[in-house]
Amino acid sequence: MADTDTMRFYAENAEAYARHRTRPTRQQLDAFLAQVEPGARILELGCGNGMDAHYMLERGFDVDATDGTPELVQAARQRIGDRARVMRFDDLDAENAYDGVWAAASLLHAPASDLPTILASIRRAVRSSGVFVASFKSGEGEGRDSMGRYFNYPSARSLEATYRAAGWTDLGLEKSMAGGYDGLATEWLWMTARCPS
Repeated sequence: MADTDTMRFYAENAEAYARHRTRPTRQQLDAFLAQVEPGARILELGCGNGMDAHYMLERGFDVDATDGTPELVQAARQRIGDRARVMRFDDLDAENAYDGVWAAASLLHAPASDLPTILASIRRAVRSSGVFVASFKSGEGEGRDSMGRYFNYPSARSLEATYRAAGWTDLGLEKSMAGGYDGLATEWLWMTARCPS
């Protein structure tokens, strides 16, 4: 179940948040795209203003860009048209439909108690040997930021355990320091996983 306060924040601040993202997530996104075949079918969870989806579409990938906030989907549609649609994490019911899943700074808002179920549904949606990349703000448990947004704040160890319990294999975790919408320096956990063949 999505956090009401977090969803309200993005609905009320969609325009400002969309303007905040001016460049795609290049380094990690390029690394992700290098692991899937040209023209691969990709599900994006949390497309925001459509910046990353636009980058992938320009490179010939078949992108299904989704976001749980209708106001952000409208912003994305200004960039990528009807390739963006409203879908919350817990609405994902596809099976063997995608070659890869890209979830930059989105699943970090999923309630910690729901994350195992969401990761399992993503695994079902990915074809054999498909790649899944997601980023999280590192921490030691759930909390809210200064704007009232909910974050699950996993540690590297807890995140890996949650992925393994959901059936993901070939896990690779990288840490990086970068800012977020709040402008604060943050340690990010970038998890790469594969669907078992």
